[in-house]
Amino acid sequence: MERYFMNQGTQTIHITEWGHKQNPVIFCLHGLGSTSLSFIEIADRLKDEYRLISVDAPGHGKTDPFEQSKEYEMPNMATWVDGIIEQLEVEEFYFLSHSWGSFVSLFYIASYPEKVKGTILIDGGYQGKRHSDQTVEEEIAFYEKDFEEYVHSWEAFLDVVKSDTSNWSPLLEIAAKDLYTVKNQKYYWHARGKTAAHFIKAMHKHEAEDIYEQLPPDILLLRATLPQSWEDKRKMTSRIFEKKASGKVKSIPNATHLVHWDLPDVVADEIRSHWSVG
Repeated sequence: MERYFMNQGTQTIHITEWGHKQNPVIFCLHGLGSTSLSFIEIADRLKDEYRLISVDAPGHGKTDPFEQSKEYEMPNMATWVDGIIEQLEVEEFYFLSHSWGSFVSLFYIASYPEKVKGTILIDGGYQGKRHSDQTVEEEIAFYEKDFEEYVHSWEAFLDVVKSDTSNWSPLLEIAAKDLYTVKNQKYYWHARGKTAAHFIKAMHKHEAEDIYEQLPPDILLLRATLPQSWEDKRKMTSRIFEKKASGKVKSIPNATHLVHWDLPDVVADEIRSHWSVG
C-alpha cells in the first residue's frame, strides 16, 4: 500500500494505491464520512490483479475541503475526478464506488464515457433524494449533528465503527484509524458537519435519476439487503435504476450499506466476474 499527496490548483488531495502500475486500473471513490481506506479489504484481495487508486474525497481524510459550496455539486465533482485521472496519466479505468461516491461516478460516466471500461456501484447511485422521507433541511440537520458528535476514547470510537458492519479484521481496524481526529481529548469523525452539509445539498440539487438514460447499459449495482425495514424503498429505487439506466442489480444477502466491509470476498468475486482481465 502506498499513500501520497497531489495538488490540484490550491487543493491538496490524498490518495492511496495498491498493486502494480502496469495492472488494469480500478479507481475507487468512497462514501460520505469515509476515506480512501474504505476499500482496503477489496484491495488486499485484488492487488495482484489490478492497480487500485483510491482517493480521499474533499473534506475527508487528508484531502482539503473545497472553499465554496457549489464546488461539491455533482457536475463539478465529475470534473474534479477527471483532473485526478488526467494528472495520474490514466487513460482508461474501471470505476468502483460506494454510496455518495457512486452518485459522483454516474455523473462522471455521463461526461467522460470513453474513459470508463466498466462500473460497479456498491449500494449507491440509486437512492434518489426525490424518494427520500426527509427534506434537504432535515437531512442536513441530521448529518451536521451526527458528524459533530464525539466520544472520549479510541476504544469507544472503535466500538461505533464496528457497530456498522458484521465483519471485522486487522485491515478494517487500519481503515477505522483513518476515520477520527482528536481535539481536547475528544474523538471526532475526521469529516466535519459543514462538509456533510455540502454533500447532502449537492445530492439534492443534482439527481442521478435524471441522467440514468445517458449511461451505458452494463453498470452493476451491488445492493444491500439489511436492515430489512429499508427493503421496500431499496426495491423501488433499484427497479427505477434497472428500468431507466438499463443497469444490472444484484441483491447481496446479509449485507448492510457497507457491503464491501461485511462481505469483501463476495464483492471481490463480483469484480473478478464482471471485469475479467483474463
